Amino acid sequence: MLRLAIGVVSLALSAFALPSDITNANSLASYAGLASRAGAAVVITVNGEDSGRVFDGVGGVSAGGSTRLLVDYPEPERSQILDYLFQPNYGAALDILKVEIGGDVDATVGAEASHMRTRDEVDCSRGYEWWLMREAKKRNPDIKFYGLPWGAPGWFDGGYWSPDRVDYLVTWLQCARENGFEIDYLGAANESGFEGEISKRLAAALDAAGFGDVKIVATDNHNPPDYWFAVPEITSDPELDAAIDVLGEHDVCVWRTLQRECHASEAALASGKPLWDSENSTQDYDVGAHPLTRAMNRHYIDAKITGNLNWALISAWYDNFPIGGTGLMLAERPWSGYYEVGPSIWVDAHTTQFTEPGWRYLDGATGYTPGGASYVALRSPDTGDYTIVVETLDSTQEETIRIDVTGGLSLVPVTVWSSNLATEKTDDDFIRQGRIDASDGSYDITIEPGRLYTISTTTGQSKGSARPSADPGDQLALPFVENFERVGMLGLARYFADVHGAFEAVRCRGGRAGTCYEQQVTQQPLTWHNTNLPPTTIVGDPRWWGDYQVSVDALLDEEGHVELLGRVDSQQHNAAGYHLRVADTGEWSLFTQDVQSRDRTLASGTTTPLGTDTWHRLALRFRGEQITALLDGEVLATVQDADHTTGHVGLRVGNWQRAQFDNLRVVPTGPAPRFVRHSSMTATATSEHPDNDFGHNYLAEHAIDDHLWSTWRSALDPVAPLPQSITLDLGRVIPVAGIAYTPAVTATAGRILGYTVSTSTDGENFTEATSGYWADTLATKTAPLPRPVKARFVRLEATSVAGCPQAALAAEVNVSTSRLPALGEGEPPSDPGPAFPHLVPQSQMTATATSQQPGYEAGKAIDGNCGTMWHQSWSPYTPPPQSITLDLGQAYDTIGLVYQPRQDGNSNGIITDYEVAVSSDGTSFTPVASGTWAGNATTKTAEWSATSARYVRLTANAGVNGHMSAAELNVAYNP
Repeated sequence: MLRLAIGVVSLALSAFALPSDITNANSLASYAGLASRAGAAVVITVNGEDSGRVFDGVGGVSAGGSTRLLVDYPEPERSQILDYLFQPNYGAALDILKVEIGGDVDATVGAEASHMRTRDEVDCSRGYEWWLMREAKKRNPDIKFYGLPWGAPGWFDGGYWSPDRVDYLVTWLQCARENGFEIDYLGAANESGFEGEISKRLAAALDAAGFGDVKIVATDNHNPPDYWFAVPEITSDPELDAAIDVLGEHDVCVWRTLQRECHASEAALASGKPLWDSENSTQDYDVGAHPLTRAMNRHYIDAKITGNLNWALISAWYDNFPIGGTGLMLAERPWSGYYEVGPSIWVDAHTTQFTEPGWRYLDGATGYTPGGASYVALRSPDTGDYTIVVETLDSTQEETIRIDVTGGLSLVPVTVWSSNLATEKTDDDFIRQGRIDASDGSYDITIEPGRLYTISTTTGQSKGSARPSADPGDQLALPFVENFERVGMLGLARYFADVHGAFEAVRCRGGRAGTCYEQQVTQQPLTWHNTNLPPTTIVGDPRWWGDYQVSVDALLDEEGHVELLGRVDSQQHNAAGYHLRVADTGEWSLFTQDVQSRDRTLASGTTTPLGTDTWHRLALRFRGEQITALLDGEVLATVQDADHTTGHVGLRVGNWQRAQFDNLRVVPTGPAPRFVRHSSMTATATSEHPDNDFGHNYLAEHAIDDHLWSTWRSALDPVAPLPQSITLDLGRVIPVAGIAYTPAVTATAGRILGYTVSTSTDGENFTEATSGYWADTLATKTAPLPRPVKARFVRLEATSVAGCPQAALAAEVNVSTSRLPALGEGEPPSDPGPAFPHLVPQSQMTATATSQQPGYEAGKAIDGNCGTMWHQSWSPYTPPPQSITLDLGQAYDTIGLVYQPRQDGNSNGIITDYEVAVSSDGTSFTPVASGTWAGNATTKTAEWSATSARYVRLTANAGVNGHMSAAELNVAYNP
């Protein structure tokens, strides 16, 4: 017997204690088997004759616009990225590629092209997924393909689940074959319920059309806690049961958590069908490795899941989006070629480079160790090769594992690879540790916490070493000009990303020669998750300094309007920025749109009618807080506003109609500040939030990483009291002229309002350079110094912040060596005092509700924490009206209710139409107030004449997007 210690001294365990969080029956059985060997190392018997399910593979999901910017990457960087994803024995070496069957709708971060925009039209060349599939297959000829639609064209007769869906899917399979692909797996719809009759029709249609080998996956839904909800329906109907080949659900280890526990229903396990996590969110590319590591093993240990597909394959969309960075890799900068290889690539490699689909799990060699490690073993169906994967993220101690090999498995030397997931760097990930002579069928290794190990008889693995030469701070240069005459792949102009609808290069109309960019969709599609947005495309660097002029030629083909967008600083299912809208009638408006798609008009009027089929030039000119709208060179209006100060540009068509654009130009209107490169800095803070919190962490370094989606936040749980500060070490003493501060993309809480900027040459002695207040907006703001100061260290201190919790946030902090304009100046935060002087103590209340989502129970509305909330059930969805009733504990002379909406930057569920009723006995209620509230995050009140009551009921008749929620509720009374 040989022993290998992986970075530690070997340790034999003499006692076995069950971790308190292990409750799965399979896990307990594993512990029972190990406990019988007390006094020895943990023994894993790898028996080639053992039973187990067939491993289906590890994959990635390209959907929702998530891969758009990869197409425009330069070489060799684009090929390097593709190698990391698909090349065997190089990086993630993915087994399955799942792609969106486009519907021209906003399907998460953007829209993907439909192959059938009308019932009678088919174009099999549209979209970049065919290109991606081709590149994947070029690297891995054995890769499996899986197609799934999100939205659908508007011509479906009968709505989203029309039988037309079947024809649409079969036609897409025909397009795949025309493009040289055979599709292995097909789903009917993404996260949109389930229709058994459509699945049966689909199965019959596949057989009839010669696609009988395509396996149908159902249901591709995200339904916590009701995972696998449709399995009883499927298995109780023989025809439906025969139609469905794979049961696939989303995020069955719980969406954007640490994924310590994975779920499969008894009905799903009993079905005998393969079970997949057919979309598992990998979270931010830099923190998602830990959840993914757990899921890769625990999928099978806890739930016998044999397929793991990660969304996103790659984060290749504009980063002014709240879940930017989600993916195995990061590729947001096609103009420079900059990309980042995250640790999740190497997590996948620990399984994919040592196995193949068709290998079999060995049930006797899967489970948990007493110290908290998880392990799975798989074997080849054709040879004696086997692989063991061990993760120790929740381990409490070092452990020695003894591997006993039997049942005809190979006794050749095994190789051990490891990743140190306790560090943020990736140079200690996927490292070959050495070989062990296993000829006597037994050997030991010692594992330590925070690691991922692979032990395998296979050979040929390697760690890719390509790296980009660009700096993450490299911006797309201005002037930026696009005349659409050299549009590249697939008719998509460079760097243009459709948010909704479809824009493509076509021949110009209106008497103009050459190529123009045209919105193609003429019938409103059936949207995914109720996206209410006109056709929109965006382009440029989201970090552009806002002093520029954007202009474009536009032509309407029929009555309607077009829009030119500038300073777009968020693209979450909208385009938050400034919009110039011009109609064929000559009516125009200049307005600002926020992240919740609310518009505020800055100027409007009527000019000479534009008509149709004629060209006109629209322009928006920005300089500081001055905004000028122009049409055909004539000024329409000049206004002052500071809602948006940075961002890229976009085009929009008001109706589902064709409209053309040409000669887009973005040119500076003044010098941009000279910012110190972030890559030359380091950052520290008085506190930070390092934990994985819903897929993100909030380290000080995130404020200088050139990613708008990543954020520094001061400590939570408990909240570190203000003031809190972040200090930047510039690396050397230089003249400092001021700072620019960018808040988080959508968060309403934590935006810095009151600030102080201090400087130092030694990092010890700081002198205040300036202070003031910023307006409570999402715009980038500045703090210019009265005069330049020589400094190496610059400190931004938050003395007051917006919203709740009171933790300071910063997406980016930049230090300028040149003069800065004053942007976003505000007033000191007002203190209006309580709406009512006397409030019933929440500690003596209890709360019940007609509907509540697990984790968002009624009691969260009276817990004194505005970071939690009551929310009506969204899965399954319960529509309004819904009510929450407060038992005050005793009778009070009630006079009002204070309602604090959710404070997390998401407006879903903010109550907009309400009724309040009171009761003495909790049975008979008397209405006392009703009305409407604005759908924003400000605190609201309802008042009534003094009425004695013990119970107060708030009924929500309507809320934003049909949901209802409350962060905090208080009841006012007369003493």
